[in-house]
Amino acid sequence: MRNHDLVFLKHFSQVIAFLVAVTVGLILLGVYFNGRKPVEVSEAKAAQIALAIQPHGAVYAGATGAAAQEAAKQAAAEAAKGQVAYEGTLDGSVIFGNLCTGCHTSGAGGAPKLEKAAWTARMAQGKDTLHKHAIEGYNNVGVMPARGGNPSLTDAQVIATVDWMIGNLK
Repeated sequence: MRNHDLVFLKHFSQVIAFLVAVTVGLILLGVYFNGRKPVEVSEAKAAQIALAIQPHGAVYAGATGAAAQEAAKQAAAEAAKGQVAYEGTLDGSVIFGNLCTGCHTSGAGGAPKLEKAAWTARMAQGKDTLHKHAIEGYNNVGVMPARGGNPSLTDAQVIATVDWMIGNLK
């Protein structure tokens, strides 16, 4: 009788070992076939990858480079024409708070802070001159980029912001 128990145990162990081997084999086969399947990239991930690998700038050298730089600048200005910044608001405080505050609060690039002493000589030139310098840019005293560096601002938005700034001098 004891011999029958050993035979049963031997056969049972062989069946279990065979089933474990089949299971491991099926797992390895599944991993192999899954690895051969092409990876599907979601549209969001593809857009994120495209954004990450696009060039962040360009190099312009010589006469050809200057022409390419001017063409790129004109293309950017043309693209910005169809867009209106800050939903077209004429509230100077909104535009100042979102765009102008960085330079006109710290004085970066020679920008006058919102203090009467810094604006006295500028205001003596007249509002039209201030508006023109804000719209077209001005680089004689400090660095004032055209439209505060946002080409989608309309002339009316720039004028409203300049007027708001003059009205809020301390």
